[in-house]
Amino acid sequence: MRRKDREVLDETKIDEFIRNCDCCRVGFYDKENDEVYIVPLNFGYSNVNNKRVFYFHGAKVGRKIDLISKSSKVTFEMDSNHELIVGKMACNYSERFQCVMGTGLISFVKDNEEKAMALNEIMFQSTGKKDWEFPEPMLNGVAVFKIEVTNLSCKEHL
Repeated sequence: MRRKDREVLDETKIDEFIRNCDCCRVGFYDKENDEVYIVPLNFGYSNVNNKRVFYFHGAKVGRKIDLISKSSKVTFEMDSNHELIVGKMACNYSERFQCVMGTGLISFVKDNEEKAMALNEIMFQSTGKKDWEFPEPMLNGVAVFKIEVTNLSCKEHL
Protein backbone atom coordinates (compact mmCIF):
# COMPACT_ATOMS: atom_id res chain seq x y z
CA MET A 1 0.00 0.00 0.00
CA ARG A 2 1.46 3.31 -1.08
CA ARG A 3 -0.15 5.48 1.63
CA LYS A 4 0.86 3.63 4.80
CA ASP A 5 -0.54 6.52 6.85
CA ARG A 6 -4.04 5.47 5.70
CA GLU A 7 -3.61 1.73 6.22
CA VAL A 8 -5.83 0.10 8.85
CA LEU A 9 -4.43 -2.98 10.58
CA ASP A 10 -6.73 -3.22 13.61
CA GLU A 11 -8.79 -6.40 13.07
CA THR A 12 -11.79 -5.10 15.04
CA LYS A 13 -11.87 -1.88 13.03
CA ILE A 14 -11.66 -3.82 9.75
CA ASP A 15 -14.63 -5.97 10.81
CA GLU A 16 -16.51 -2.79 11.71
CA PHE A 17 -15.81 -1.31 8.26
CA ILE A 18 -17.09 -4.48 6.59
CA ARG A 19 -20.25 -4.49 8.74
CA ASN A 20 -20.94 -0.89 7.63
CA CYS A 21 -20.90 -1.79 3.93
CA ASP A 22 -23.95 -2.88 1.96
CA CYS A 23 -22.30 -3.95 -1.30
CA CYS A 24 -19.32 -6.12 -2.15
CA ARG A 25 -17.96 -5.91 -5.68
CA VAL A 26 -16.53 -9.24 -6.82
CA GLY A 27 -14.09 -9.35 -9.73
CA PHE A 28 -13.74 -12.45 -11.89
CA TYR A 29 -11.24 -12.96 -14.69
CA ASP A 30 -13.09 -14.19 -17.77
CA LYS A 31 -10.26 -15.92 -19.63
CA GLU A 32 -12.45 -16.83 -22.61
CA ASN A 33 -13.26 -13.16 -23.31
CA ASP A 34 -9.95 -11.87 -21.90
CA GLU A 35 -11.67 -9.37 -19.62
CA VAL A 36 -12.44 -8.73 -15.98
CA TYR A 37 -16.09 -9.04 -14.97
CA ILE A 38 -17.12 -7.15 -11.83
CA VAL A 39 -20.44 -7.77 -10.09
CA PRO A 40 -21.87 -5.73 -7.19
CA LEU A 41 -23.51 -8.08 -4.69
CA ASN A 42 -25.29 -8.05 -1.35
CA PHE A 43 -23.30 -10.17 1.06
CA GLY A 44 -23.02 -11.82 4.43
CA TYR A 45 -19.84 -11.93 6.46
CA SER A 46 -18.24 -14.20 9.02
CA ASN A 47 -14.94 -13.89 10.86
CA VAL A 48 -14.09 -16.83 13.09
CA ASN A 49 -10.53 -16.97 14.42
CA ASN A 50 -9.43 -14.42 11.78
CA LYS A 51 -10.76 -16.64 9.00
CA ARG A 52 -12.85 -14.22 6.98
CA VAL A 53 -15.61 -15.52 4.71
CA PHE A 54 -18.04 -13.58 2.51
CA TYR A 55 -21.32 -15.23 1.48
CA PHE A 56 -23.48 -14.45 -1.56
CA HIS A 57 -26.59 -15.83 -3.24
CA GLY A 58 -28.20 -15.66 -6.64
CA ALA A 59 -29.65 -17.54 -9.54
CA LYS A 60 -28.25 -20.93 -10.41
CA VAL A 61 -27.43 -19.85 -13.97
CA GLY A 62 -25.62 -16.90 -15.49
CA ARG A 63 -22.20 -15.51 -16.22
CA LYS A 64 -20.94 -15.35 -12.62
CA ILE A 65 -22.01 -18.97 -12.04
CA ASP A 66 -20.12 -20.00 -15.18
CA LEU A 67 -17.03 -18.07 -14.08
CA ILE A 68 -17.10 -19.59 -10.57
CA SER A 69 -17.12 -23.01 -12.22
CA LYS A 70 -14.02 -22.11 -14.27
CA SER A 71 -11.77 -20.47 -11.66
CA SER A 72 -11.78 -20.18 -7.90
CA LYS A 73 -9.61 -17.03 -7.76
CA VAL A 74 -11.42 -13.72 -7.32
CA THR A 75 -10.88 -10.21 -6.03
CA PHE A 76 -13.30 -8.11 -4.00
CA GLU A 77 -13.78 -4.50 -2.94
CA MET A 78 -16.20 -2.60 -0.69
CA ASP A 79 -16.26 0.99 0.48
CA SER A 80 -18.31 3.35 2.64
CA ASN A 81 -18.39 6.65 4.54
CA HIS A 82 -17.80 8.87 1.52
CA GLU A 83 -17.75 12.61 2.14
CA LEU A 84 -16.40 15.38 -0.05
CA ILE A 85 -13.63 17.52 1.45
CA VAL A 86 -14.01 20.99 -0.08
CA GLY A 87 -10.99 23.04 -1.04
CA LYS A 88 -10.37 26.53 -2.39
CA MET A 89 -8.92 25.17 -5.65
CA ALA A 90 -9.64 21.98 -7.60
CA CYS A 91 -6.40 20.37 -6.43
CA ASN A 92 -7.34 20.98 -2.77
CA TYR A 93 -10.51 18.87 -3.00
CA SER A 94 -10.41 15.36 -1.61
CA GLU A 95 -12.77 12.74 -0.24
CA ARG A 96 -13.14 10.92 3.03
CA PHE A 97 -13.66 7.16 2.68
CA GLN A 98 -13.07 3.73 4.11
CA CYS A 99 -12.40 0.72 1.89
CA VAL A 100 -11.55 -2.95 2.09
CA MET A 101 -10.02 -4.88 -0.81
CA GLY A 102 -8.63 -8.35 -1.17
CA THR A 103 -8.40 -11.68 -2.88
CA GLY A 104 -9.88 -15.04 -2.11
CA LEU A 105 -11.07 -18.40 -3.26
CA ILE A 106 -14.69 -18.66 -4.33
CA SER A 107 -16.72 -21.85 -4.20
CA PHE A 108 -20.30 -23.06 -4.17
CA VAL A 109 -21.98 -23.91 -0.87
CA LYS A 110 -23.78 -27.22 -1.44
CA ASP A 111 -24.74 -28.39 2.05
CA ASN A 112 -28.21 -27.08 3.03
CA GLU A 113 -27.17 -26.49 6.65
CA GLU A 114 -24.26 -24.30 5.55
CA LYS A 115 -26.53 -22.62 2.96
CA ALA A 116 -29.01 -21.68 5.69
CA MET A 117 -26.17 -20.31 7.85
CA ALA A 118 -24.82 -18.32 4.88
CA LEU A 119 -28.26 -16.90 4.05
CA ASN A 120 -28.67 -15.91 7.70
CA GLU A 121 -25.37 -14.00 7.48
CA ILE A 122 -26.59 -12.25 4.32
CA MET A 123 -29.85 -11.30 6.03
CA PHE A 124 -27.98 -10.12 9.12
CA GLN A 125 -25.77 -7.84 7.02
CA SER A 126 -28.88 -6.28 5.46
CA THR A 127 -31.33 -6.26 8.37
CA GLY A 128 -29.37 -6.70 11.61
CA LYS A 129 -31.52 -9.76 12.40
CA LYS A 130 -30.57 -13.45 12.43
CA ASP A 131 -32.52 -16.66 13.02
CA TRP A 132 -34.35 -16.60 9.70
CA GLU A 133 -35.85 -19.87 8.52
CA PHE A 134 -35.30 -21.15 5.00
CA PRO A 135 -37.54 -23.97 3.75
CA GLU A 136 -35.77 -26.78 1.89
CA PRO A 137 -37.35 -25.93 -1.51
CA MET A 138 -35.94 -22.41 -1.18
CA LEU A 139 -32.49 -23.73 -0.24
CA ASN A 140 -32.56 -26.06 -3.23
CA GLY A 141 -33.67 -23.27 -5.57
CA VAL A 142 -30.87 -20.79 -4.91
CA ALA A 143 -27.16 -20.78 -5.59
CA VAL A 144 -25.08 -19.86 -2.55
CA PHE A 145 -21.38 -19.23 -2.86
CA LYS A 146 -18.61 -17.99 -0.60
CA ILE A 147 -15.25 -16.30 -0.77
CA GLU A 148 -12.66 -17.53 1.70
CA VAL A 149 -10.35 -14.53 2.04
CA THR A 150 -6.67 -15.16 1.32
CA ASN A 151 -5.47 -11.54 1.36
CA LEU A 152 -7.11 -8.37 2.64
CA SER A 153 -6.15 -4.72 3.00
CA CYS A 154 -8.05 -1.86 4.56
CA LYS A 155 -7.61 1.87 4.07
CA GLU A 156 -9.28 5.01 5.39
CA HIS A 157 -9.00 8.73 4.80
CA LEU A 158 -10.91 10.64 7.44
